[in-house]
Amino acid sequence: MAAKRKGTPAVFLDRDGTINRQVGYCNHPSRLRLYRFTAAAIRKLNRKRIPVVVITNQSGVGRGYFPENALQETHERMTDLLGKSRARIDGIYYCPHAPAAGGEGCRCRKPGTGMIRKAARDLGLDLRRSYVVGDSPSDILMGKRAGTRTVLVLTGYGRGERDFRRAGWEVEPDHITRNLGTAVDWILADRDKRGITE
Repeated sequence: MAAKRKGTPAVFLDRDGTINRQVGYCNHPSRLRLYRFTAAAIRKLNRKRIPVVVITNQSGVGRGYFPENALQETHERMTDLLGKSRARIDGIYYCPHAPAAGGEGCRCRKPGTGMIRKAARDLGLDLRRSYVVGDSPSDILMGKRAGTRTVLVLTGYGRGERDFRRAGWEVEPDHITRNLGTAVDWILADRDKRGITE
């Protein structure tokens, strides 16, 4: 009997504060501003044929701050802007739910693993050989719970989290770095070190 083929290792990216500037609730597509290094970083992953998947909490929908179609238009703008720089996202998964009072809420909301596990099933991805990049402890905790390696970036909320709230983190990231560009460089080097060639 043939051995079961492993899935493909991927890089999962938080959106606000990682890919684009953190502006609170991004309630209109025009407010989305990519960081200057974002397209080049994603393009590096594309060239290595590493799937790039966005995993984002968007509770503004559940809180009634903006409709779901505004979120979809924002994601269209993001993919269009990246496409103009020859960078590609392979999937976008979002949780539109507001957090439940006194708890984490639904299974999909980070740090829950619902979104990342759905992406892995849909796209045939191997979480154990994958990476999560984000600016929040919830990104890191989601990645750890799903079995990935994790990188905290200091853009968005990352610097404040590291400097003022680190004592309260449930888990530490595998690496902390300046931004998505330096995160991708570290990931590619770490993949080489671990012998991940797919």
